[in-house]
Amino acid sequence: MSEAVQTLEGWYALHDFRAIDWTAWKSLSQQERNRAEDELYSLLSQYQGVEDQKQGSTAFYSIVGQKADFMFMHLRETLEELSELETAFNKTIFAQVTIPTYSYVSIVELSSYMAKPGSDPMQDPDILARLKPTLPKAKHVCFYPMNKRREGSDNWYMLSTEERRNFMRAHGMIGRNYAGKIKQIITGSVGLDDWEWGVTLFSEDALQFKKIVYEMRFDETSARFGEFGDFYVGNLLNEEKMAAMLKL
Repeated sequence: MSEAVQTLEGWYALHDFRAIDWTAWKSLSQQERNRAEDELYSLLSQYQGVEDQKQGSTAFYSIVGQKADFMFMHLRETLEELSELETAFNKTIFAQVTIPTYSYVSIVELSSYMAKPGSDPMQDPDILARLKPTLPKAKHVCFYPMNKRREGSDNWYMLSTEERRNFMRAHGMIGRNYAGKIKQIITGSVGLDDWEWGVTLFSEDALQFKKIVYEMRFDETSARFGEFGDFYVGNLLNEEKMAAMLKL
């Protein structure tokens, strides 16, 4: 049996994708629409307050294409907090005119390879900052889930620890070439959702998403072992931009 690599875990993550039922939105009275927006912006203010206290973080993005209209990415200490967030939103008027299209539950994860030998990684400020990050508010976001293949000779989980370490080291070198261009948050979802990892990329230039994913396809780690789900790409939202989106 191959040895399982130990992981370091931080905040739990929820990617919540919604579509807007525009017919339902238009059917509301102006007073109801105003109240719905006020409730939404009140929640956004609450999310910001939690982030300011460093007890979690939230990113809010529109989604381009037909898969969704917008996405919340929430990071919180516990699954209970994520459930409470979901319930609080679902009770709003605005939620009544939205349709859940996809969600993803996971937890911020780092490989134990990141830890310095002989040290307690949970006492390392750099490690803690990566396990409990403040989500970037870059102009663009890209999210996709992925697995490591388990087929025939391309079974990731049958490789030795050293083989996996070497593959990931080479894979990571590509990512380092995009330092300053892309911020990456890796969340683990084995036992939490249908895929094994969620990858969330943030950038000021959406073209960088295409470039890094394309380049990594040629890396043996992805070429042999990578399996990818749907990609969701979008643009940063705030109260002003959301108001413009909802204006009739």
